[in-house]
Amino acid sequence: MALLCPAGLSIYKGGIGQSPNEGVSVYWRSIFVRMIEPSLEYWNALANQLLIISSLLGGFSIAVLATLMMNKSEEKVISYLFRASTLAAGCFLACIFSMTKIFMMTTKGYPLPFTMSDLHTPRAVGGVLFMIGIICLSVVISLSGWVRSRGAGRFTTVVGVITFLIVCWMLT
Repeated sequence: MALLCPAGLSIYKGGIGQSPNEGVSVYWRSIFVRMIEPSLEYWNALANQLLIISSLLGGFSIAVLATLMMNKSEEKVISYLFRASTLAAGCFLACIFSMTKIFMMTTKGYPLPFTMSDLHTPRAVGGVLFMIGIICLSVVISLSGWVRSRGAGRFTTVVGVITFLIVCWMLT
């Protein structure tokens, strides 16, 4: 029996491209199947985590946005901060609803029938919006110091870039 790994190659006990008659042990087959299609419990827990994280980061973005709305300055940096914070808040808000849909569908007792393919759209939309929100928050962190001084601007830019790189590293 051949299994497809995430790269789309056939996996057999003897390696890639071996005869299907050699078979795959039950242990390895279960690992590959789980890698390809996570269980509903996994999607439920992941959606729950992203709901919490998106809610907190969205709230932070809205708080920054409200603060910037009170600022009457016409500086370009303030304008960029306002735009990045608005985009982050919107992305996190939409991510919350997409993860809520996944969370509801994967919870026991969901009243409507569904298949795993029904999770693809909210999963893709939520994941992309979450990453755009993270990028925008990194921009807000990076630009925030430039409102105060050049030295603070350099510092916050370095912190924002390092933070973004660490977040990307941890998400892989």
